[in-house]
Amino acid sequence: MTKVAYLDCFSGASGDMILGALVDAGLPLDGLKAELAKLPLTGYRLSARRVRRAGLAATQVKVTVARRQPPRTLADILSIIEASGLPSADKEKGTAIFRRLAEAEAKVHGLPLAKAHLHEVGAVDAIVDVMGAVAGLRLLAVEELFASPLALGSGRTDSVGGALPLPAPATLELVASVGAPTVSPQDGEERELLTPTGAAIITTLARFQRPAMKVDGVGYGAGSRDTAGWPNVLRLWLGTTVEEGGQLMLLAETNIDDMSPEILGYVQERLFASGAADVWLTPAQMKKSRPGVALSVICPLEAEEAIVSLILRETSTLGVRLREVRRREAEREVLEFESSLGPAVVKVKRLPGERPQAAPEYEVCRRLAEASSRPLAEVYRIVQAEAQELLR
Repeated sequence: MTKVAYLDCFSGASGDMILGALVDAGLPLDGLKAELAKLPLTGYRLSARRVRRAGLAATQVKVTVARRQPPRTLADILSIIEASGLPSADKEKGTAIFRRLAEAEAKVHGLPLAKAHLHEVGAVDAIVDVMGAVAGLRLLAVEELFASPLALGSGRTDSVGGALPLPAPATLELVASVGAPTVSPQDGEERELLTPTGAAIITTLARFQRPAMKVDGVGYGAGSRDTAGWPNVLRLWLGTTVEEGGQLMLLAETNIDDMSPEILGYVQERLFASGAADVWLTPAQMKKSRPGVALSVICPLEAEEAIVSLILRETSTLGVRLREVRRREAEREVLEFESSLGPAVVKVKRLPGERPQAAPEYEVCRRLAEASSRPLAEVYRIVQAEAQELLR
């Protein structure tokens, strides 16, 4: 099982809402402060309090900055992150978030990346929001982050350069850069729902789908506004993945460019006899422009040793690639019946709500074709049609 988190962004998201949801879901505030203290930043205070938003209890995390912040470039922010004592994985994620944010700002303002000033999103509170989100997910042991479609908001907002339409240009550029799905706000009020910082964090770290998961906890991160009749919160689902339908199988693969096709045919037969569910050969272009084949085998997990040993023993390969895959199968059965040409056998595939489908067995049809002196294709058609009639 994998520890996962799902951001339910029905009322948008901001950096402080993400922090609030993490704390509300169980992230200790003192632990978050200790991680943020590893950044070479001063002049701010991090606090959290319980609030209500349209009747829902939530946690509001606030970053209070003591003095006005100078505009920073991407290089300035990356230097702060690199000089921190945070784990290298946190630095890489924080760098990726701010680089994506700077690229969006540079594009909408028509500036080179190196000259793009991040203004509000380069301030101390934005750095705390981004690196706090990264560190907080790690402290909660979240391995994968997912997100719902994003509510963007509408109207106008004030910025250093003047009034801007909502969603903010950088926010919209971030959403567009990954093709993130969006939804309309439910209450129709014109206001900012998704901030550039929130958009940068989510579009960099999250996948836009809702996973099959066992929900162990829920956290609510409060926005700064308390809107009447609508909970201005970001909801975080915390839990573990659950197994979806299908059987866990093993995929074994190797590339071969120096064997006779006759031997490969023999290997294929042996693999089926050793428990393989499927075996196939794919033409491949090998090194030094030599033609070759990729040998692929699907088998049950417990057949790994037998399959790998056979491949290494019967082929010229020096190694086999292995990975687990999930295989889902249709309900199936074997139907034996007396056709107009003699005893016949078909495989029957059944899908919910659909008519069963019959597939004639090759060896049986070949014998019927030889006995009746009919073309094999005609025998196939007769056997399939008569089997389908029986399955009606």
